Amino acid sequence: MPLLSAPEAIRGPFSVRYQFPYASKGQVIGLLGGSFDPAHEGHAHITREALKRFGLDRVWWLVSPGNPLKTRGPAPLADRVARARQVMHHPRVEVTDIEAHLGTRYTAQTIARLQAIYPQVRFVWLMGADNMAQFHLWQDWRGIMQSVPVGVLARPGQRISARMSRAAALYAPYRIAGRYGQLLAHAEAPAWSFVNVPMNDASSTAIRAKGNWSTQAG
Repeated sequence: MPLLSAPEAIRGPFSVRYQFPYASKGQVIGLLGGSFDPAHEGHAHITREALKRFGLDRVWWLVSPGNPLKTRGPAPLADRVARARQVMHHPRVEVTDIEAHLGTRYTAQTIARLQAIYPQVRFVWLMGADNMAQFHLWQDWRGIMQSVPVGVLARPGQRISARMSRAAALYAPYRIAGRYGQLLAHAEAPAWSFVNVPMNDASSTAIRAKGNWSTQAG
């Protein structure tokens, strides 16, 4: 896995403990965050679609220490990262636990830190339509919309709720039609695009309910 020496923004003891993913000047990197508890083919599916639909050079999975909107703690981070790397095989996708090393808890904080660390890289935040439906509950969600373009991918049963969401209504003037999604990578924020993709109804919740995720937290 190629690594980037820690830039000046993070010199010191912190950078000795963790090396950041490689990114070259001018690249457009999609960020797909979540607890991935566990990762499944649905996550991999929307990642591959995002690479195609939004003109991205790479995608980084950000396996989070925990989801602030969920009361139940996830499985141990190392287990979730290991599972994610088993599920996601693509030369332009990298699975990371970067948030644990940044010490950030919320998406807005993570994006701000990454933009400081990689000032010559363009980031696009990626999420499923289910997250778009509740996006207005995220901390500083308006700040996220103002700082990076956002790519939304349809998930089973969430197309209508996402399009009718508070975020969709407020930022309707900045929406890029799905057929022009390739423009999102170089659009100035606020900008977002919603694309319909072939459905994959895999669900972390369903996998846990079936007992197929043996390392889940108690």
